Amino acid sequence: MTNVGILHPGAMGIFVASSAQNSDNAVYWASENRSPQTRGRADKYNLRDAKTLADLCATCAVIVSVCPPDAAEELARQVVVQSFKGLYIDANAISTQRAARIGQAMQANGARFVDGGIIGGPDWNSTNTQFFLSGKDAQEAATLFASGPIQPCVIGDSIGKASALKMCYSAYTKGTTALLCAILATAHGLGVRDELNALWSADALNVQAEQRAKRVTGRAWRFAGEMEEIASTFRQAGLPGEFHQAAAEVY
Repeated sequence: MTNVGILHPGAMGIFVASSAQNSDNAVYWASENRSPQTRGRADKYNLRDAKTLADLCATCAVIVSVCPPDAAEELARQVVVQSFKGLYIDANAISTQRAARIGQAMQANGARFVDGGIIGGPDWNSTNTQFFLSGKDAQEAATLFASGPIQPCVIGDSIGKASALKMCYSAYTKGTTALLCAILATAHGLGVRDELNALWSADALNVQAEQRAKRVTGRAWRFAGEMEEIASTFRQAGLPGEFHQAAAEVY
């Protein structure tokens, strides 16, 4: 049994935590400064409360970071400050550059690092959600979640490879949804929504576009940071990042 710490048990974090529990690991979290909703999720799934980040880092051999992308680097810095020397798994939707920086910071302070990217939502009724992992210790990380429902998949020993895959996948899925939202808003604003729907109806694009827009409405704010990370990744690869920068504005 390995002591695994989760930062933090939101909707996806608790899904990752449960997969670690199913694989016979003891899963901890730190309740300090967390919301009542987060406390409720942690209690519901019987996570062990280490109270503070300092105690979490002292108790756990592995820490998994699941947070909004714009908070990932600062959260990693806070862990480094605690002199954590175990295995740190970053499971956030971050650029390849940010993954590399976090990995370097961890390794410079004596911790090991695995780059991770989750593709799919917290689907409790299937094994469709995949957890891609890369880095020299990726296989060790994969064993922590072997019993699912999240499906670990090792794709190499290079830091940044898992993040690159996540960025490219989301660039299409969430990026095209942002484009559809912008098209619908423009058509509505210019009074040609009905005519556009008629043109799209042959391919059922009118129904698909509206459904995709509605699915993201309640959590669109969460995708803005991810679009900015994608834009940064594209620029590093020598491609323009402006499309996904605009997608961040739409979200």
